[in-house]
Amino acid sequence: MKGNQKLIETLNALLADELAAINQYTVHAEMCEDWGYGKLHESFEKRAREEMKHAEQLIGRILFLGGKPIVTELSKIHIGENVPKQVEFDIAAEEGAIKAYNDAIKLAGDVGDHATRDILVNILNDEDRHMDELEELKDQIEQMTLPIFLTTQVE
Repeated sequence: MKGNQKLIETLNALLADELAAINQYTVHAEMCEDWGYGKLHESFEKRAREEMKHAEQLIGRILFLGGKPIVTELSKIHIGENVPKQVEFDIAAEEGAIKAYNDAIKLAGDVGDHATRDILVNILNDEDRHMDELEELKDQIEQMTLPIFLTTQVE
């Protein structure tokens, strides 16, 4: 099937974001593991795997639409030197993703590609959940104070 070129370009931009998110979450997960925060490690690692699934879906859709997935370009990655910075950078990445997915959903609807739109809506729902989880971590850090919060993350 020949897809809309602007939509394919948008899907590739989303793919660049997802590939960056995979790397950012993976590095944050491994840093937390190194610091002994096993629960945070698992949380970040799970998010990285979900972002990988999003990348796979986007690659599949780009190919279906007759496009070429671009996997050599990643969006900028921000690595936090401590847990609060990690959460802050991850929230910023998710905010960007949510906006980008909402814009892409509108474009897919405008060009009449409702199957792509449905795929993007499903991914957006995951990104919304990621944002909720990260905001919950931020709230816990603020309410418990960082030292107490970190004691809850040790396995």
